[in-house]
Amino acid sequence: VAEATAKDIDLAVQAASKAYKTSWGLKVPASDRGKLLMKLADLVEQNADELAALESLDNGKSFAIAKSFDVQASADTIRYYGGWCDKHHGKTIEVDEHKLAYTRNEPFGVVGQIIPWNFPLLMFAWKIGPALATGNCIVLKPSEFTPLTAIRMGHLIQDAGFPPGVVNIVTGYGSTVGAAISSHMMIDKVAFTGSTVVGRNIMKAAADSNLKNVTLELGGKSPNIIFDDADLEQAIKWSAFGIYFNHGQCCCAGSRVYVQESIYETFMQKFTEHVKSLKVGDPFHPETFQGPQVSKVQFDRIMGYINKGKEEGATVNQYNKLHHQVPFGGYKQSGIGRELGEYALANYTNVKAVHVNLTAQL
Repeated sequence: VAEATAKDIDLAVQAASKAYKTSWGLKVPASDRGKLLMKLADLVEQNADELAALESLDNGKSFAIAKSFDVQASADTIRYYGGWCDKHHGKTIEVDEHKLAYTRNEPFGVVGQIIPWNFPLLMFAWKIGPALATGNCIVLKPSEFTPLTAIRMGHLIQDAGFPPGVVNIVTGYGSTVGAAISSHMMIDKVAFTGSTVVGRNIMKAAADSNLKNVTLELGGKSPNIIFDDADLEQAIKWSAFGIYFNHGQCCCAGSRVYVQESIYETFMQKFTEHVKSLKVGDPFHPETFQGPQVSKVQFDRIMGYINKGKEEGATVNQYNKLHHQVPFGGYKQSGIGRELGEYALANYTNVKAVHVNLTAQL
């Protein structure tokens, strides 16, 4: 896998800018963009086994889960935004009889996108879907830990018939490629999924360069609250699924559980039994629920949290449920803006207000 530099970002931006001005953006009917996204979604499904295998090799997640969830949800997301291409309209605004006023939703042009290692393929789909649907061209950096599905998606994008330069995938490290995207003067918008620390750095770079528009999807510490009238069996299963799904590597993992005191001991006993039943091991074994962590760095970090929890007497669990039609994102330090659903389209457009004088005279 190539290690790109800031110069490679310059080349990618030039390619994206050329495509936006000549073969994409406002130069292409929205319905044509939709057809290409639909074709790409079909190709993702047709190559499901390969994409799932690449995801498992790169990330460590279960092949079965990667195929049934990650790959299928990625295809669904891309197809969903294909359907939005010719439906994201401006509005006509009634002002008075002297004026026609209306708005247009116009693409930024060249947008930068930086995605994480926990759901490499799915985050790729979440990012490119609304950006392409609204007519933008993309410079995208996958995580240096998990670049393989992004590279394969680049080939599928070519196979689908997207014009050259519309999607540019640049592999490399955050300190070079990510920093170059965040500070590039010809990139007008940057979208990032990852840690709050890096999100702050991206905001600073965006402010110090050209005040580019920023959306951030960062981490969270959401709680599960379980009362004594809950269906205990379901509460246990969902709590375990939440924290251990994707081997615990989820930005939406509510990694805290509050259990009413009267059922605490019963909950802990049954929760422990259920967790012990989850299969951990080779991600290509059909019964594996949890494979290895994405890297030794992440493994050591998790073990550090576990040891600290044991020392301090902590209880750790949670939940997870996503859908491409429903907006996703956090409050406060968990991010800015919303991914998915109709709401994500607003992340990739500027609203232009147009005033047409009909009869007013000076």
